[in-house]
Amino acid sequence: MTRSCWLLAAVLLVGIIVVVASPQDDSIAKLTSGEIERGRQMFVAHCAVCHGIEGTGERGPSLNHPSLSRVADDRALFSLIQNGVEGSEMPGAWQLSGREVWQVAGYVRSLGRTAPVKLPGDPSNGRRLYESNGCAGCHIVRGSGGVLGPELTEIGARRSAGYLHTALVDPSSATPAGYVVARVTTRDNKKIWGLRANEDSFTIQLRDSAGRFHSFRKADLIELKKDFKAELMPSYRDAFNRSEMDDLVAYLASLRGDK
Repeated sequence: MTRSCWLLAAVLLVGIIVVVASPQDDSIAKLTSGEIERGRQMFVAHCAVCHGIEGTGERGPSLNHPSLSRVADDRALFSLIQNGVEGSEMPGAWQLSGREVWQVAGYVRSLGRTAPVKLPGDPSNGRRLYESNGCAGCHIVRGSGGVLGPELTEIGARRSAGYLHTALVDPSSATPAGYVVARVTTRDNKKIWGLRANEDSFTIQLRDSAGRFHSFRKADLIELKKDFKAELMPSYRDAFNRSEMDDLVAYLASLRGDK
């Protein structure tokens, strides 16, 4: 074989390798359950030290959400895992092959999505119950609603039907992590309460029932009380019959962030 043929063969081989490793040729949808499990094992070995064993967040952000702020789609997730985040503590996964990166990406996606299941209720009637009982006054769905409670646009992808039922009949047992009601009294004796939006050693920010944000320097407050177990949502145990409860759960389960 001539030198030019050897060069051509080498170029073709490099091209093949690039194509094989390209994220365009793989997708999370093609992964088997075994590959997802392999992705979990690699996540635990390489990622959990910062992101938590089940992606709940530690030094790094939590990953158990249907939508991730830094990635628009699965290819972007692949690239983020493979290359890391410049200027942050997250390194690239240089030790993993392209296929292994896809397996980790598949596991990360699985953390934020429950599998769709067939439920006995009627989602259409559940939506009517949701609207007629004032749920939108506290919860946002697709950009519309109040801000006092957690957003529900993707709740069906994040929570099982059993969890949703429990949250309706016994809200205090399903309070989201970080959901804290705070009450402050200022030096001029103004009393303001709301959900804690942010807090550091010197300041605290609250969001009141009208959606307004308030920021306070702790040194300027007479009193600051935080209730980590407060639950503003009432129980609907006696508000609906069994069929209606099934309908409401079916509606909430249908909210998976789809447009």
